[in-house]
Amino acid sequence: MDRSAETTVEASPPPDEPGQVPVGVQVRELRRARGLTLQQLADTIGRSVGYVSQVERGISSVDIENLHGIAGALGVGINWFFQGDGAGSADERGVVVRRGRRRRLDFPGAGITEELLSPSLNGAFEVILGTFQPGAATGEKNYSRPGEEAGFILKGSLELWVGERHYQLEAGDSFQFPLSEPHRSRNPGETETVVLWVIAPPTY
Repeated sequence: MDRSAETTVEASPPPDEPGQVPVGVQVRELRRARGLTLQQLADTIGRSVGYVSQVERGISSVDIENLHGIAGALGVGINWFFQGDGAGSADERGVVVRRGRRRRLDFPGAGITEELLSPSLNGAFEVILGTFQPGAATGEKNYSRPGEEAGFILKGSLELWVGERHYQLEAGDSFQFPLSEPHRSRNPGETETVVLWVIAPPTY
């Protein structure tokens, strides 16, 4: 899935989830911990100082491509920005992920939420549950990277662009394609869309 959704980062944790730390706050804290200036981070990801500053303050949007760049510049995987620890009891760790302990990445401005269903990122693939609100899209431009992706529509409908091809998918439909082909997706409906994604190798 093309995770290039433009996203408004919240300036404070949602009231019903007080333990969550906004992505912008995490970026600022990690940047400072790495001893980087705004200018240095901006130069590394090829964006302006103003853009990075606004992302950190939660007043600008951040797409998944830039988030990947920021994570790389700061020496972490994008999974750093997932909320929750995903860990259960000792005998379940590395095998089971309980519903209430899923690691989650929210894109509130774009209407997209992704939950990591895999217990770790050490395997050959990862499983993600993606929720698209009506009209939510992963971006206006197609995006590509190494790997392979498959998906299953659990609920609602999904528009999928792969290269020059365009598909209209409904609940019960599935798909698979190489991530090297430029792609993007969108919920064209008026109800929530839920997609089960399988990605190899793990990109988070």
